[in-house]
Amino acid sequence: MKCEWCEAEGAKEKACTVYWELPDGTRAIEITNTPGVYCSLCGMEYQTEKTIEELEDQLMLIDTKRLKHTIEFDVLMSQPRLLKRNYFKF
Repeated sequence: MKCEWCEAEGAKEKACTVYWELPDGTRAIEITNTPGVYCSLCGMEYQTEKTIEELEDQLMLIDTKRLKHTIEFDVLMSQPRLLKRNYFKF
């Protein structure tokens, strides 16, 4: 896999812990076991655009007031949605 930051080959998929601000800006949450990429050459750990989009869409579509401070990625993604899709995305 090619690193999106240094463009070197050898980046690997890795489960990461990320901190995400909720769409309403009231607080941030810790999301564990989030799919990510790690490059041992440059040391960068990041999420792909696909994962970022999935997270942002899900947080727009669920009742975030019910979320605890820490949640696993799969549990977050399985939360019931209030809307079918993100109508704010073009």
